[in-house]
Amino acid sequence: MSSERDKPKPTANHRLKRIRQEGMSSLHSSHALTRSNVTLDCGWGRLIFGNTFENPEDLVEAMRNEHPTQRDIAFYVRDPHIVLAHAPQEYFLDPSHTYRLDFTVYRPARRRRTTFHIRRLSTRSDAEAINIIHAERGMVPVPPDFFWSHRDAGMVTMLVAEDAKTGDILGSVMGVDHKKAFDDPEQGSSLWCLAVSPSAPHAGVGESLLRRLAEQFQARGAAYMDLSVLHDNEQAIALYEKLGFRRVNVFAVKRKNQINEKLFVGDQAETGLNPYAQIIVNEALRRGIHVDIDDAKNGFFRLSFGGRLIRCRESLTDLTSAVALSICDDKRMTRKVVELAGVRVPDQITDTSPEAISAFLQEHGSVVVKPARGEQGKGIAVGVSDLETLHIAIERARQVSEDVLLEEYYPGHDLRLVVINGEVVAAALRLPAKVIGDGAATIRQLIEKQSRRRSSATSGESTIPLDEETERCIAQAGYAMDDCLASGVELAVRKTANLHTGGTIVDVTAQVHRRLIEAAIRAASAIDIPVTGIDLMVKDPTEPDYVFIEANERPGLANHEPQPTAERFIDLLFPRSMTMPERQLQQKAYRND
Repeated sequence: MSSERDKPKPTANHRLKRIRQEGMSSLHSSHALTRSNVTLDCGWGRLIFGNTFENPEDLVEAMRNEHPTQRDIAFYVRDPHIVLAHAPQEYFLDPSHTYRLDFTVYRPARRRRTTFHIRRLSTRSDAEAINIIHAERGMVPVPPDFFWSHRDAGMVTMLVAEDAKTGDILGSVMGVDHKKAFDDPEQGSSLWCLAVSPSAPHAGVGESLLRRLAEQFQARGAAYMDLSVLHDNEQAIALYEKLGFRRVNVFAVKRKNQINEKLFVGDQAETGLNPYAQIIVNEALRRGIHVDIDDAKNGFFRLSFGGRLIRCRESLTDLTSAVALSICDDKRMTRKVVELAGVRVPDQITDTSPEAISAFLQEHGSVVVKPARGEQGKGIAVGVSDLETLHIAIERARQVSEDVLLEEYYPGHDLRLVVINGEVVAAALRLPAKVIGDGAATIRQLIEKQSRRRSSATSGESTIPLDEETERCIAQAGYAMDDCLASGVELAVRKTANLHTGGTIVDVTAQVHRRLIEAAIRAASAIDIPVTGIDLMVKDPTEPDYVFIEANERPGLANHEPQPTAERFIDLLFPRSMTMPERQLQQKAYRND
């Protein structure tokens, strides 16, 4: 007879097999449950515990009570094929994997982050910030009152990540205690709605939220924590597996609704368009407007409705005249047109002779160099204060456009106002790319990490260039690329705030001063352009002081979610596609103005 010491020690493969077996056992343990047919309101929808339903018919009927604006998830469904057979036209098998963290093998992180901290949701502003992040991530919002009606119930835990310096909410996560939810004999728990702001400047926010939630459940005596992740979300899956999560055979069923549409229609929903074109196409399809994709890579498509056809390149359409396009294309002409309309502009010269630029620099102390024609922040140098650097910046700008402009430097923030059909629909501060030191990585490494995060959050649209302008900004701050940045130290690595050069966007639509709105509308009217992004430099978006920078004939509407930029854009193109209540509200608003 063999003794205990003679038995082979469990290997990693044995542990993985055991975890998978446990996952299967949780699907067949309803006989041990003291509660049946359990559903839990999570704000974004109901979590329906399929393992508490004895009959598939009862589960199908429970899912039919889904609220029209929410998304229910039936989780731990024992026999998903039987459930789907009852109503294949109504439900679908969620194409997500379930991952489980076994708390007997989980090990906390050795190092705690100091640039942000994790805490419980505590204020209404926390809830509002969470919904903004949900909107940015295309997730279902949660009514703020939900948190106050459930926060002491014990079943639902809501954590937020808060920037230690600014107090901004960077991300959030929801956890569910299964013992309190349905007297789970396995002492399980689960994680839902892990979301991090695309503009979060710190690395590790998602991991820290996940770890804190896991450690709270572990402290309560939970045995494991499950989560559901889309099968093709490789970046998230890599993080989960790094932390010790392993796949288990647990399934979820969802209802076929508008929110879930992209999960069950397959590749038909894939257009190849970038986010700026896709947001418009999505709104058009929602209204029954026909879409033809001409050139997905470059954002060209056609929209037709009721005999009317509009050609588009992202937010640029047939409605923008060639003259308006020419005015926006040439920054010298843009300046002249808006100045005549009473919009304040910075002092500017086009003479780049040595004598002229020397005198201009001496007069203003610090200047901006930009190509007369160009976009996406290419060739622009901001805050140049010495003659040698000024000559270098001019030559770099000439690589984008032969004609170069010099403007007085107006210190402040870059404010983008989206004007559609004579109305400011969205306003956002565009902040230059920055990195925050962790005491270990070099500035180059921090930029590379930040670029990967920005690229992932913007479908590849936003990265920080490792070019001469970035090196100049870093050198101006007294650093070199390979210097290690101390923990918590912030370093702006670009002066321009363009999204394409790693800039981030903060919505200020509700706070922007009326005079800034009036200036943007006046500039758009002077150019006679129906859709435009007006850029102003401001000291503070709540104050009236500004100078005009430029007008963009093709503003990125997707950058301003959750503001209704795509909705107002389609309203302009196809006003009859609005529902009657929407049209009546718009007419009432015009009368009130």
